[in-house]
Amino acid sequence: MNQLVIEPLLVPLVTAILTLVFRRYSTVQRGISLLGSAAYVVVVALLWTDVDPLGAARTIPYQLGNWPAPFGITLVADPLSVFMLGLAAVVSFAAMVFSVQYVDEFGQQLSYHPLYHFMLVGVSGAFLTGDIFNLFVWFEVMLMSSYILVVFYSGPQHTRAALQYVVLNLIGSAVMLLAIGGIYSTTGTLNMADLAQRLANPAANSITPLPVLGLSALLFTVFALKSGLAPFQFWVPPAYSAAPAPVSAMLAGVVKKVGIYAIIRLYFTVFSAMSIPAGLSLPGLSGTSLLDFFGPVMFLMASASILLGGLGAVGRDDIDGLLSYSSIGQVGFIVLPLAIGATAGSEEIRILAVTAALIYALNHALAKGLLFLASGSVFSSVGSTRFADLGGLTRKEPVLSAVFFVGALSLIGIPPLSGFFGKFLVFRTAGDAGAAGEPGAYVALGIALFGAILTIAYFSRAWNRGFWGEVNPMVENGSAPTGVLVLVGLAALVLLVGIGFDPVYRAAEAAAGAALHRQEYVQAVLGGGAA
Repeated sequence: MNQLVIEPLLVPLVTAILTLVFRRYSTVQRGISLLGSAAYVVVVALLWTDVDPLGAARTIPYQLGNWPAPFGITLVADPLSVFMLGLAAVVSFAAMVFSVQYVDEFGQQLSYHPLYHFMLVGVSGAFLTGDIFNLFVWFEVMLMSSYILVVFYSGPQHTRAALQYVVLNLIGSAVMLLAIGGIYSTTGTLNMADLAQRLANPAANSITPLPVLGLSALLFTVFALKSGLAPFQFWVPPAYSAAPAPVSAMLAGVVKKVGIYAIIRLYFTVFSAMSIPAGLSLPGLSGTSLLDFFGPVMFLMASASILLGGLGAVGRDDIDGLLSYSSIGQVGFIVLPLAIGATAGSEEIRILAVTAALIYALNHALAKGLLFLASGSVFSSVGSTRFADLGGLTRKEPVLSAVFFVGALSLIGIPPLSGFFGKFLVFRTAGDAGAAGEPGAYVALGIALFGAILTIAYFSRAWNRGFWGEVNPMVENGSAPTGVLVLVGLAALVLLVGIGFDPVYRAAEAAAGAALHRQEYVQAVLGGGAA
């Protein structure tokens, strides 16, 4: 067994414990936290090398203890999981370096570092787990840390936001646990590979398809809630606005992607193995798998998210509010190609659809992480992110303004930045599906184009009101901004990903193939026991 598979869990776990032990020694604690974040990047890079998504991509299972799959606890590293781990490693390292400079002395001693790394433990576990129950466990590890980080500043606004965030996610967690218990009762397994194998032949395994359909719908609702998809988007703006800037960067850039990953892994790899029960097929569907059933649901949620998020961002009067509503719209862009791929009759279009979603998720993590950190830097300098208090930042802080501009242009989709390729692939997925006669593809293309126009509108408004024009007195009297070098590094990465896009595309395409080639996943995890 390859021990590297468990390292992305152990490194942040050990770091969290050590930062808790040395919380009274702030300099030592910060050093351990930074070292642990750097070590996490290293072990993810080493695991990436072993999985080799750019070459002979392989799936590496790891069994905890002596119990073989599907009975024991299984961790699985494949091109999809390491792609998501790579995304998490980059954003988490940048956010931690920024945190050391941004969060005040008292805040850093107040368990900020242990909570941050425990949140990263949950993220890593969710990306690596091979069974649904432990997916729930790692979700909870991630969310319990994020609950406290959202309310970190303890003001009335932060308490209200955290209360809403906690209550909604606790309800979601209860529904998720109920659905998982139902799936185990119905199918007799929770291991993803074993579940996919059994669902492929339900009659031979005494599985009634209709309950699985209902339980998978409950699970999908939970993942939509945790991803901030409409109509479950209302927790996003208050939570992101209340949290410290580096925490908002992690919530938008990484934590939200765990829900997206769960949708791809479970619905494109596992539940797609089962056919829709007779009499439940919807008109116009090109296939018969359970995945086809969720295509229209994804389409409606993604479209509503793009429209609600874009229109909401246009009307915001501060940078944090704009970025929070923008995150709702951008997650819609991630799910829209998945909706197209879910009902596509061609495997080529499905591969393209999942690739587009992953590329867009990567760009959103980098660009939105950059923008939230830039917003924090503006706040540290001016003391406000309200447009009424800003203006003329390009004259007073040209470097900070430039990196914000790069992040905004990337989300708009301007070449050669990474966001251009994410947006282009979403458009290409819709166009290719429309040319192939897939229903609703051209409608999706129209919604994506309108969402792109809204993105231009709200970032243009933010730039004109916050960065352009005459220098506001608050800006003139502001102090030096925090963490500008971190922002420059992220902005450079956004540019480099765009310039050197070919290996990124190949890695995302390998990840999409890992999600869709179910039998290879089953064979790797179950070995000789796979049918």
